[in-house]
Amino acid sequence: MDKILLSFDLEEFDIPEEYGQTLAAEEKLERSREGLIPLLGLLKKLNITATFYTTAFFAQANPGLIKEICLDHEIASHGFYHSSFRNEDILSSKQALERITGKVLSGFRMARLMPVDETLIAKAGYIYHSSLNPTWIPGRYNNLSKPTLPFVSSGIIQLPASVASALRIPLFWISFKVFPEGVYQRLALRTLRKKHYLNIYFHPWEFADISSYKIPGYTKKIYGIELLRRLETLLVLLKEKGRFVQSSEYCFDFLQTLQHPDAPRF
Repeated sequence: MDKILLSFDLEEFDIPEEYGQTLAAEEKLERSREGLIPLLGLLKKLNITATFYTTAFFAQANPGLIKEICLDHEIASHGFYHSSFRNEDILSSKQALERITGKVLSGFRMARLMPVDETLIAKAGYIYHSSLNPTWIPGRYNNLSKPTLPFVSSGIIQLPASVASALRIPLFWISFKVFPEGVYQRLALRTLRKKHYLNIYFHPWEFADISSYKIPGYTKKIYGIELLRRLETLLVLLKEKGRFVQSSEYCFDFLQTLQHPDAPRF
């Protein structure tokens, strides 16, 4: 069956700071909590599992929520902080999250999908890495030459975010907001049907009230309850066409069919 990797970057809401609006740490955490609660309710209602790429900072401030998420979903690392990064964070975030969850973490995603030394990710003991968006985003990255399907590199499995058609139209969270709803649905369904793999991601803070913040209009074109309704419609459509799996489960199945000397092992 075609497989769907649904994920959420669970982080402190720091995007306003990119545009000159300073927020207190607690406010950044609260916006993510505000959107997380109804989101978890929706996933439970639809019986859908997902992967939450979580910063250690958010997890340490909300250990009870993280343990609750673990009951139905996978926790992976999103670094220690969302606004800053040191190479040591690759390992220290994993260790911090493992102490809270009581589980061994398999995956890592870099904040804002920025480049990171993949040998350090493998050395820290991760199985997979999901920081590649194989498209061109002005001012962010140009990955038009990168694979659009999972592959092995530097001793870890790479799980690229999904793109649609030969034009590599990104199917990430911004597209979900700015494309007409029916257009995004058709692109996602077509990509799943053709590639048997769909990797899409969002942020819990998108499902909070972010209307008052000084952020670009496209980031808050749709938010809160309206965005949750749009997500529910999409997930119901996708559930009819494929199976939602946690990223680590996908990687385990991927390795069963892969003969690669550099492949990691669970």
